Amino acid sequence: MAAMSQQVRGPQSHAAYLCVDAFIRDVVGARALQSALELGLVDDLLRSPCDDFQSIAARTRLDARALHLLLGMLRANRVVEERNGRFELAEPFRMALEYRDLLEAKLDFAALVAVDFLDLFTTLLAGPERFFERARIFDLFSYDRCFDPTPENLAMTRRWMRFTTTLTKYEAQACIDHHDFSTCRRLLDVGGNSGEFALRICRANTQIRATVLDLPLVCEIGREHVTGEPEAARIDFVGASEDRAIFPSGFDTICFKSMLHDWPDREMQEFLERSYLALDSGGKLLIFERGILEVGTGQIPYSLIPIMLFFRSYRSPAEYETQLRRIGFREITIRIIELEMPFMLITAVK
Repeated sequence: MAAMSQQVRGPQSHAAYLCVDAFIRDVVGARALQSALELGLVDDLLRSPCDDFQSIAARTRLDARALHLLLGMLRANRVVEERNGRFELAEPFRMALEYRDLLEAKLDFAALVAVDFLDLFTTLLAGPERFFERARIFDLFSYDRCFDPTPENLAMTRRWMRFTTTLTKYEAQACIDHHDFSTCRRLLDVGGNSGEFALRICRANTQIRATVLDLPLVCEIGREHVTGEPEAARIDFVGASEDRAIFPSGFDTICFKSMLHDWPDREMQEFLERSYLALDSGGKLLIFERGILEVGTGQIPYSLIPIMLFFRSYRSPAEYETQLRRIGFREITIRIIELEMPFMLITAVK
C-alpha cells in the first residue's frame, strides 16, 4: 500500500512558555536581565513588589549611576515598571517567571555562544568547515567526552544537558498534545538525553514503559535526573556503544526527539533503518524535530542564536519522508507545529 502523507498546522495553546522570548529579543536587553538575575535584583523585587531607588541600591550594593543605568535598561526591556518613584516587576515579566528555568537556560545558552555569532558568522556562511573547527559551541557539545567518566567530562556533559533538558521539558508537551500515545506500551527513545522526553510521555501515559538509548555518560546523568520522579521505575537507560550499530528490540514505538539533525544524511538514514529493524511489526516511528529555519518579517531574536548556528542541520519534512518510504514505512503523517520555529511531528508505521 502506498504511504499517505498529510501536512497540517497545529494550534499554539501549548506554547505559552514562549513568553520568555519576549525578554531575550536583543543582546542588550538580555544581558541586562541576566545581570539583574545574577545580582539578585529580580528576587528582591519579587519579595518587595514596590520599592524605591534607595532601598534597591542598599540591597544590591550598586552605586547610584550603575543602578540607574540597569533599571533604565530593564524598564526599556519591559522587565520593570516605575510608578511614582517606586519600581516593580512588570506583569508580563512576572508571567514569564513561571518558566524561570527556561528563561535562565536560554539566557545562559545564548550568552555562551554569542561570540560564535559575533566573531564567526561570516565563516559560518562562507566556510562552514572552518566554523566547525573554531566555534565554541562544539567544545560544549562534544559527544566524544560522553564515554570516559572523568570529572571534567561529567561536568561538560552536565552543562550541555542542562540546556537540552530544559528545552525538552517544555517542547515535549506539543508532541504529547498532537500524538495519541494510548496504544503505546513499550517506547524506545533514541538519543533520549536525560530521559526528560520519556519522563513527560510516561507521566501523561501511565501504561508506557520507556527505554532511553544514549551515550554512557548521558545515561548516567539521565538516571540521576529521573531518580525520585514517580515515573522513574518505568524508565530504563541503555548506554550505546561508539559504533551505535544495534538498537534493542521489542518496542511498539521508537522516537527521535531533536536528535536526527545532529547527524549527516548517511547516519540519519542508518538510524531510521535500524529503527525499522528494531520495531515490532505494526509499530510506530515518531520523529519530533525542528524544521528549516525561515526568516519572516521580523529579525531572528537573540534567544534563537544557539539554534540558528545549526541552520544547515535542519531538514524539510520531505527529506525524512523520502527515506521512510525507501525503508518500507507506510502510513506516513506529517504535522507542522509552530513553536519559536516550526517543529515537525512525523509518524510512520512498520
